[in-house]
Amino acid sequence: MADAIRRVLVAEHYTVDLARDGTEALMFGEHQQYDVVVLDRMLPDMSGIDVLRALRARRIATPVLMLTALSALEHRVEGLDAGADDYLPKPFAFSELLARLRALSRRSPEIYGERLVAGDIELDPVRHEVTVGSRSELLSAREYALLGYLIRHAGQVVTRQQILDSVWGAEPDVYSNVVDLYVHYLRRKLAGLGRKSALQTVRGVGYALRPQT
Repeated sequence: MADAIRRVLVAEHYTVDLARDGTEALMFGEHQQYDVVVLDRMLPDMSGIDVLRALRARRIATPVLMLTALSALEHRVEGLDAGADDYLPKPFAFSELLARLRALSRRSPEIYGERLVAGDIELDPVRHEVTVGSRSELLSAREYALLGYLIRHAGQVVTRQQILDSVWGAEPDVYSNVVDLYVHYLRRKLAGLGRKSALQTVRGVGYALRPQT
């Protein structure tokens, strides 16, 4: 399967490094910069979840698409909680894989090209970190894009659809409840930085970032 995926990606003009096990994947992740990582859960020497957690612990924020035969809800939640940006169960269509990779590898200059600040909440585009005072948290690519959008609209109420259009774009098969999921992830990280109530739900409308709350 890995060889087949590599052939398809090369045919689509991607440059591809193929890691045969988790140890090699970690080595690649530490010493190379990638636009996106495709990661299986079931690897010969360690689980993909362990590889992902190790990458995030090393503050490597490269977008990760987890590709796996384990498709139950608890498996998807575990993968996203470990730091995955997307989760595609097998069997899959290569057209969908390519669409998801295009979505993950897109980088908007408006979101990623500058340091963004709202109150004492600061977003670092180089480290993919959110900082409050002397404390910081590493963000996944999707969390980063979401917080960047909210910072740019700090104090405003934005709808789920507005967030979907800006952060997920034309990505297929994305529903508004994915916004709620990633807002939950951001809230948890902001709470760890002492800003538990900065990201507020406006019932029946959407969300608002109010950093001084």
